[in-house]
Amino acid sequence: MGTTGSGFDADTLRRGIEGNTGNILLSLYADDAEIRIVDRNTQPSHPKVLHGRPDIAEMLDDVYGRDMTHKLDRCIIQGDHAAFTESCEYADGVRVMSESMITLRDGKITEQIMIQAWDE
Repeated sequence: MGTTGSGFDADTLRRGIEGNTGNILLSLYADDAEIRIVDRNTQPSHPKVLHGRPDIAEMLDDVYGRDMTHKLDRCIIQGDHAAFTESCEYADGVRVMSESMITLRDGKITEQIMIQAWDE
């Protein structure tokens, strides 16, 4: 892990993901960032799309308001792209895993494609 020439810092990504709020994580997104989420409910032909930091902040507030832990398992950075794996666990033992590919501009996330799955 580490930092790219673009200034994206994987250690900050870890602190953001593993923190108690989404504030650090939100700071890594550009104002015009877009996240596309694919899962059981929002399949590839109709992903959930979040546009801009306000939408992303709302999602992070929801996620970090839940009784669960988050862990950055892996992160690979190459130039203006990165990929990471995140695992989460609710207090009742239900687990969630997500894989993300991100595009960076000036050290900020501009695009993220997230695929997630959880125990049912």
